[in-house]
Amino acid sequence: MTLPDRLRMPTTPLAPAESQVRGERYRITVLSNALFRLEYSPEGRFEDRATQMVINRDFEPVEFTVNRTKHGIEIVTATVQLSYDELPFSPGGLYAHLAGGTGHRRTWRYGERQQLWGGGDANLGGTARTLDEVDGPTDLEDGVLSYLGSAVLDDSTTMALDADGWVAPRASGNTDIYLFAHGEAYQQALDDFHRLTGPQPLLPRWALGNWWSRYHPYTAEEYQELISRFAAAHIPFSVAVLDMDWHLVDVPPEYGTGWTGYTWNRELIPDPEGMLAWLHEHGLKVALNVHPADGVRAFEEAYPRMARAMGIDPASEQPVDFDIADQHFLASYFEQVHHPLEDEGVDFWWLDWQQGTHSSLAGLDPLWLLNHFHYLDSARRGQRPITFSRYAGPGSHRYPVGFSGDTINSWGSLEFQPRFTATAANIGFGWWSHDIGGHMFGYRDNELVTRWFQLGTFSPINRLHSTLSRFMGKEPWNYPAEHAAVMVDFLRLRHRLLPYLYTMNERAHRTNRALCRPLYHVHREGDIYVQRAYGSRNTFLFGSKLLVAPITAPADRVTGLGAVTTWLPEGPWIDFFTDLHYSGGRTVQLHRPLSGYPVLVRPGAIVPMTGPEEYGVGNPSAFEVHVFAGAIGSFTLYEDDDAAAPRAVRTTVEWDDDAARFTIAPAVGELDVVPARRRWTVILHGISDAARVDGGVATPGAGRLTIDLGEVSTADGATVTLTDPVRGGGPTITERLFDVLNAAQCDYAEKERAWTMISHPGDTLDVVRRLDGIDLPDPLRAALSEILLSDG
Repeated sequence: MTLPDRLRMPTTPLAPAESQVRGERYRITVLSNALFRLEYSPEGRFEDRATQMVINRDFEPVEFTVNRTKHGIEIVTATVQLSYDELPFSPGGLYAHLAGGTGHRRTWRYGERQQLWGGGDANLGGTARTLDEVDGPTDLEDGVLSYLGSAVLDDSTTMALDADGWVAPRASGNTDIYLFAHGEAYQQALDDFHRLTGPQPLLPRWALGNWWSRYHPYTAEEYQELISRFAAAHIPFSVAVLDMDWHLVDVPPEYGTGWTGYTWNRELIPDPEGMLAWLHEHGLKVALNVHPADGVRAFEEAYPRMARAMGIDPASEQPVDFDIADQHFLASYFEQVHHPLEDEGVDFWWLDWQQGTHSSLAGLDPLWLLNHFHYLDSARRGQRPITFSRYAGPGSHRYPVGFSGDTINSWGSLEFQPRFTATAANIGFGWWSHDIGGHMFGYRDNELVTRWFQLGTFSPINRLHSTLSRFMGKEPWNYPAEHAAVMVDFLRLRHRLLPYLYTMNERAHRTNRALCRPLYHVHREGDIYVQRAYGSRNTFLFGSKLLVAPITAPADRVTGLGAVTTWLPEGPWIDFFTDLHYSGGRTVQLHRPLSGYPVLVRPGAIVPMTGPEEYGVGNPSAFEVHVFAGAIGSFTLYEDDDAAAPRAVRTTVEWDDDAARFTIAPAVGELDVVPARRRWTVILHGISDAARVDGGVATPGAGRLTIDLGEVSTADGATVTLTDPVRGGGPTITERLFDVLNAAQCDYAEKERAWTMISHPGDTLDVVRRLDGIDLPDPLRAALSEILLSDG
C-alpha cells in the first residue's frame, strides 16, 4: 500500500557529487569543513536514502583538496586534515587532525574512544532513552560535542527511509559514520547536526504552559472539580494529561491485562466528548496515555472496525496484534483507533512505550517508528504537530515532546535532572518533559517538591506528575502553606514568562539553540574558565537572557537557605529576583530561602512577561517588561497565530542605558495576529526614581522604577525617556547581611561576633577574612560571604 502524504517526511538525502570522494569500497562525503560522512562497503554498495537519523545531505559544497600519499589519500579542508589508507576502516588507517592546538590529542582515530588525561570520556554526552527507575545519574549516549573537539555518530544500523516514506532495511556489513571534527566551535557542530538531521520543530504555544498529569482514576466530575479549583485559585494550566485510567483497565482475563486500551471507561467518564469539550472551554488541551504494545483486542469498541480493516472476522475475536512494521496495521491503527478519538476532542497522545527495541522487522526500534508516524499524523487536521514520548536515538528531536520516564522521588533525581536536560542540547534534543515533583517510590519531602516546582518553571516543559497513590498528589493545597505559596507563585510565573518562552521556542527552531544549554556552549574564556564552565554541569542557560543555577539539595538547618555552588562566567550579573549584583569569572556559592531561586541576568537584559494576573497562553493583551539597567540591551519578541504555517509578528524593544530611554518599535509582520493595542508596563531594575519621566506614569520603588505606558498601538510603538535617573536603591548590603544573621538558627553570641565583624567599616576582603577567623557555622559564613563579595 501507499502511505498518505501526511505520513511522508520531506527529505533531501543526496549529497552533491562534487562533495564526494569515492573508491571501489569507500565513499567519503565532505559535508562541511568539519563534518564528514565516512562509508565503507565490502560490496561497494552505498546508502543514498534518508535514514532514521539523517534526512538531508544536500549541503552547499565546500572547498577541499584531495592529495595522493604513499599510504592512501589525504583530504584537507579549512579546518581538518583527514587521512585514509583506502582499506577497511582502522585506527591506523583512518584518522583526522584538527587545525589549531598542538599534540596528538587533537587527532581523532577511527574506532578509538577518546579519553581525557586522568580518565573520563571526552564526549560531552547527549541524552538517554529514559530515566525510568533511575535514582540519581545515569549513563548518557553520545552527543556531537567533545572536550577534545571530535565526536562520531554511527548511522550504520539504523533503518532507511524509502522515497515513499516507509522504512526499509539497509545493506548489512556496511559502515556509515559521521565525524564531527569542529574543535571548540560547538555551535557550528550543532548547526551542522541540525542541517543533517532537521531543525527543532516549533512547538504550539500552549505546550509551554503548565501541564497537569497524575496517575489516578479520575471521574469526570472529580476532574472538573479539580480544574475548577485550580482556576478559582488562579493556578494556571494549559494541558490536561489523562493517564491510563481513561480507558478500561479491568478486562476479562482471557484478553490479558488492561495495560493497553482504547475504550473509554464510561463508569468514570460517562460522556467523553462532553468532558473533552468542557476542558477545551476551560483553556486546556488534552493528551491521553496509551501503551500500544498489546494491540487491539475483542473487548475494545474499536475492535470490529479494526479487525475488518485487517481482514479478520470480528466474530472470531482474534486479537489484532501490534505490528508497527506493517504498513497496513499502521494505517488502520491511525484511521480506526486514534482518529475517532481525536475527532471526539483528543488533542495529542502520550506514547508510553516500555517494551524494548525489537519488532517484526529486524533492526527496527518500534519506539522510533511510533514517534515518527504519530508526530507526522498529528498534523493531519492542519494544526501544528506534537507528540509525547521517550527518546529513540539521534534525530528524535524532530518529534517533540520527550517523556523522560517514571522519575523517583528523591533529591538524587532532582540533582541529576538539570544536567540531564541541558546536556541533551548536545544532540539537539531540546524539549524534555520530566515528572516534576517526582513520580514514584522515594519519600515525602515538602522542600524537595517545592524546589522541583521551581526547576519546572525553568525547564523546557513543566509537567507535574505523580503515581497512583493518595499521598503523592502535586496539588499545592496538599502541602504546608509556606510550600504551597511558593509552588503557586512559580506555576504562575511559568505562564507569565510565556512571551519570553515562546520567543525562545522560535529561536530554537530558527538558530539551533535549545532553550536549556550548558554553560560551555557559550562561555569558554581561556583554559581555566573552560574547566569551571565544564564543571558546573547543573547550571544552564535558559534562553538568551537567563542563567539558572538550580538548588537541588536540602536547606541548611542553621541558615534555612538552600545553596548551590557554580561557576559564574566573566562579566557582571544581576539576580533576576533580588537585584543583587555579582561579578563573574569566579566560583560562587548562591544561597536562597525557599521562596527564592538563583536566576541571573546580564546588565541590559530585557525579559518580557505577561501583565500581572494574565495567565492565558494566547498572545497577551498586556505586557510587563523587566529591564535590567547598567548596559544597552534589546529583545525581539516573536508571536504568531500558532498555525502549522505560522503568520508571525515581531516587536523589538530596546533600552539605551546612556540616554535612559526605553523604546517599543512598531511591530513588523502580520499585525492582525495580535491585539491592535496592548497595555505595557516597564520595570526598570537598578533605577529607583527619576527627576522626570516622559511617555508614561512612573511609580518609584526600592531599586526598581515601574512605568505604566498605558495602551500602546502595536503598529506605532512608544518611547519612554527618563531625565536624571536615580540609580541604585533597594536593600543595602548591610540590610541583606542582617536578614541572614537574624534568621540564622544558631548561638546568639556567634551572631553578635559576626555582626561586629561585618558592620565594622573596612575593606570587604578584610571583613571576609575576619569572618574566617571566628567560630561560626560554615554555611552561615558562606551565606554572609556571598553578600559581602557581591557586586565584585
